[in-house]
Amino acid sequence: MLTLYSPDNTKLMEIEALERRGNDLLIKGKVFGAMPMTARLSPAEARKGLRLLNFKLVLFLLTFLLR
Repeated sequence: MLTLYSPDNTKLMEIEALERRGNDLLIKGKVFGAMPMTARLSPAEARKGLRLLNFKLVLFLLTFLLR
């Protein structure tokens, strides 16, 4: 299970599964530990997300799992 935290270290979302549905990515989990939620990420939105990356952030992400 993957947990996303807020800046004050409270749980925002517990991700329980990633699934493919057609060309979309479904993210299933619970928000605030109680409310079930399924979020859908489309290829177009994922491409928009790539615009948020800069060179320094890409370098950081390449080493992120090794820290």
